[in-house]
Amino acid sequence: MAEALVANAEGRASPLESGFVKELIKQWRAQDSYGTWDGKSDAELLEPYILDKAKRREIPIVGDPDPETLWRLELFYNAVGLSIERAGGVMVTPMMKMHHEGFGRMVLIAGRLIVVNKQLRDVHRFGFPSLEKLAEEGEKLVQAGVDMINRYPEVARYG
Repeated sequence: MAEALVANAEGRASPLESGFVKELIKQWRAQDSYGTWDGKSDAELLEPYILDKAKRREIPIVGDPDPETLWRLELFYNAVGLSIERAGGVMVTPMMKMHHEGFGRMVLIAGRLIVVNKQLRDVHRFGFPSLEKLAEEGEKLVQAGVDMINRYPEVARYG
């Protein structure tokens, strides 16, 4: 399956070349203090984020998120924040408030400015239908954060 994630039928650039996806992979590799994932390809590391229709059907509609899912969610938004930092030149801090039933809020803050504000629901089903959608959503959040910093630079740079 991991090899299928890299291939692109239309010949477009691989989602693995996305700046956001590269940052997400760095986040994953940084968590591997014992080298357990050294033999895994980047696509294999990202595989838990990919929930096609069949995998999504296997997950109950209502459920509590497990610690691994919450960890993946945090790594995703950490990668968004670090990508915004690189592009916007302002330190970004993530804050997540999550109810045990899988709903809550994630905010990314630069200075006194909330650059990303995301309401989270059904976190136990957090994932994307394809690697392309993962890259697209991550890049969209990064761009929204950078746009917010550019719109209100005096608030974002106020510390």
